[in-house]
Parts: sequence; structure tokens; C-alpha cells
Amino acid sequence: MYSKSKEYSSDSDKLHNFNKGAMMSGHSREDVLWGFLLKHLISVSDIVEATNQGKFPNMETINEKIGDCINYFVLLEACLVDRLKQEEPKKLPF
Repeated sequence: MYSKSKEYSSDSDKLHNFNKGAMMSGHSREDVLWGFLLKHLISVSDIVEATNQGKFPNMETINEKIGDCINYFVLLEACLVDRLKQEEPKKLPF
């Protein structure tokens, strides 16, 4: 995550791409992040489907694709925690 942070964030805003994406699209930062994450989830799904057909990726690909998903879930957690701190919490049904 550290190496990719230099490319996708700014010094003052680690969630820069998601904040800017929200501003440009009119969607929430979390929705923008989810859209970015979807690309990676589809890639992992494709890997699972390929392995079911006997086609296996190399370890580097597995590590990269799974790592990307993990990183996006960590970033989603950061977005949600930040939002929780900024907004008055509403009672959720769960």
C-alpha cells in the first residue's frame, strides 16, 4: 500500500483519489472507492473461474490481486471511520 500511496494520494490527503472522484462524480467517497474496488474484485473472480478450468496464475499475480483487494478494504475502513468521526452517528438497524 505504501508504494501505491505515492501514486494515488497527496501528501496532505491519503484519500485524495476518492475525495476528488466524489467531487467530480457527485457520489460519496465510499461509493467511488467501491467502484474502484469492484475492478479488483472482478479480477479475483476471474482468477477463481480460471482455476476452476485448470488455468492457474503465478504467485506474483495472486499476491498483487489479493493485496489490492485487501488494500481497498483497509481504505474503505478508513473512509467509514473518518465519516463516522465527522458526522453525527445515526442509529443503524444492526
